[in-house]
Amino acid sequence: MKQLLLIDHEFGAGASTIGEIVAKRLGWNCFDQELTAEIARLARIPVDTCLRHLERNDPFLQRLVNVIWRGSFDRNLPSPDLAILDSKRLASLLQRVIEQTAEKKPCVIIGRGAPYFLRDRTDTLCVFLYASRELKFRRVLKRVGNEAEAINLVDTIDEDRRKFVKHQYGHDWPNRQLFHAMLNTGVGDDIAAETILNLFNAANQNEEAGKK
Repeated sequence: MKQLLLIDHEFGAGASTIGEIVAKRLGWNCFDQELTAEIARLARIPVDTCLRHLERNDPFLQRLVNVIWRGSFDRNLPSPDLAILDSKRLASLLQRVIEQTAEKKPCVIIGRGAPYFLRDRTDTLCVFLYASRELKFRRVLKRVGNEAEAINLVDTIDEDRRKFVKHQYGHDWPNRQLFHAMLNTGVGDDIAAETILNLFNAANQNEEAGKK
């Protein structure tokens, strides 16, 4: 029985909105920005320790900070300058938060590497959402209200993710083998959500039929 819906996505592809629609239809919780907030909370350390980490000038660390903080629309999150600035430590915290969240099933989890961290579970349905650059730009511009910032986010966040995942975990992003489906959200949020729900229901029906 599928009790976890994992939605990975390109930045600006509408995963948060679509995930919320699906979660509402299922009557499940949807975990998105609160995952980043929990990682930030766990990562807080004294400023003097933070400064020592900053002196290391780890480029891969900066990519992870970009993925977790800069890729978030929540302007109220703690500054990454007050966090444990160590890429392996942050990656470990990321995995810890995702695994703990999965125990709150049934639920929808948006991004944060969930399909990779939970890849050995059999109760998950994994979907990857993507979109055209123009659509992603329009979505992000609506959220941030600044054209230059929207262009920069759309053109750099996914590349940062791709490079970091390759360095930290040794696999490509997105890793197509992790997903049951990859969907272009240009079809519209409601249609994308309906498609995911149909896939989810079909997967569970297939599992039930296999038990008979």
